[in-house]
Amino acid sequence: MGERMKTDIRAAVGTKFAEASRFLLPALAAFALIGGGARAGTVDEIIAKNVQARGGLEKLKAIRTLRTTVKFSDGSFRAEFRQENKRPGKVREEFIVQGMAQIQAYNGKTGWQISPFGGRKDPDLMSQDDMKSLIVDGDIDGPLVDYKEKGHLAELVGHDSMEGTDCYKIKLSMKNGDIRYYYLDTDSYLELKVEIQTTIRGALQESELYYGDYEQVNGIYYPFAVEQAQKGSSSRQQFSVEKIEQNVDLDDSLFTMPAAKPEAKKPAAGK
Repeated sequence: MGERMKTDIRAAVGTKFAEASRFLLPALAAFALIGGGARAGTVDEIIAKNVQARGGLEKLKAIRTLRTTVKFSDGSFRAEFRQENKRPGKVREEFIVQGMAQIQAYNGKTGWQISPFGGRKDPDLMSQDDMKSLIVDGDIDGPLVDYKEKGHLAELVGHDSMEGTDCYKIKLSMKNGDIRYYYLDTDSYLELKVEIQTTIRGALQESELYYGDYEQVNGIYYPFAVEQAQKGSSSRQQFSVEKIEQNVDLDDSLFTMPAAKPEAKKPAAGK
């Protein structure tokens, strides 16, 4: 475990929860090989091929709920991350360390969190900035699917190389102000990398996501290995997807902010 974790485990866990929660939905937007050689096309044609590579729009839309379980490691630090999605726009994310869970959830209108590592056991409402990435994670299909209807703008920047592989580079200007660059393999239309630019409380934050080890689950392809890094950093955090469950029973109460537990009354003095 790094020195930073030794000196401030609470801050470290909170930071890692935020980093982990950003990767799940972009990760679920990267998916499987399709045949055919590279051919230049419009941005809509390329996105359509990406959607088809994932398994096709019909199969994607048939997913009403999704549960993803992930193992996270950083040196000797180990944790589990679980994300649950339900249409339309609901998401719950848990970062679990030694049986204790930090929770963030969004029910389509309100975002809330429970932060036991910061000493808070009662739920708190999240600010617009704090739940920005959570709302994106609530998009079960991923930002590229039906991007126009969601208010995003897509542009084919051209070609770029991702670790020696020729890729189509797509710039997605999102409705919330974020910018994402998608790197799609020109042969397979598989998503190899996403660069994310987001502004939180006036500060620009840039990160990169890398995908691999694709596997099929009921006709849809998901990456089972994901790496995350701050832009320009050679150090990557590793996420290993353990299990993906589709159309599981998820009650709406999972996404609704629970009432705070009343404090126990103290006994009167002298009793």
